[in-house]
Amino acid sequence: MSVLEIKNLTTTYGPVKALDSVDVAVETGQITAVLGANGAGKTSLLRTVSGLVKPTAGTITLDGTDITGKPTESMVHRGMAHVPEGRGVIAELTIEENLRLGMRGAAKRPTDTPAPVRTLDDAYQLFPVLGDRRNAQAHTLSGGERQMLVIARALLARPTLLLLDEPSLGLAPRIVAQIFNLVRALVNDSGLTVLLVEQNARSALSIAHTGVVLNLGKVVVTESAEVLQNDATLRHSYLGF
Repeated sequence: MSVLEIKNLTTTYGPVKALDSVDVAVETGQITAVLGANGAGKTSLLRTVSGLVKPTAGTITLDGTDITGKPTESMVHRGMAHVPEGRGVIAELTIEENLRLGMRGAAKRPTDTPAPVRTLDDAYQLFPVLGDRRNAQAHTLSGGERQMLVIARALLARPTLLLLDEPSLGLAPRIVAQIFNLVRALVNDSGLTVLLVEQNARSALSIAHTGVVLNLGKVVVTESAEVLQNDATLRHSYLGF
């Protein structure tokens, strides 16, 4: 069953087509990785799904409800959380104050919504480094710690669908492995669904169930992660490894 269905989605920036008739189905309880080179349309896809950019054509359906063009602020109440590229913390606030902002989104979610993170204690158990520094201002965190903070903040909204945009960007390989292993564990243990945009195709495919390869705004192929990992021609042509 698909929690998210994207059909014939087209997004333009002036005369430029960032997405061109894109079809993607994101299955419940799985990780779908969107892969491709810079400029392929990966981030534009997430921004369009979450309402930050309005599509020119096509439909986006979340849990059977058409959300095409709906306001971004309504998405969290519908069960979607978006962690954008760039680790956007509010630097002047403490770690705990940042996390409490995420909890505000959970207020309008059904109380029986399955969720791996419901309380601040849950978040600190998942990311002990955040608990150790809960009263520190967010600007004092390293890049990896900031990525943990924005993921924890998103999870506190109790989403059923998590959009992750380039979570490995600029991080050391050890931290990347830690974050990717955590995402895989969350999906396996709680049934969370993840739409992952990632430049690091090798790491993304190591945890994903399905891969969608974009090139110049078009879907080149949609296949199981295992098939994509073993397709040397496709990997060399579009994924860089």
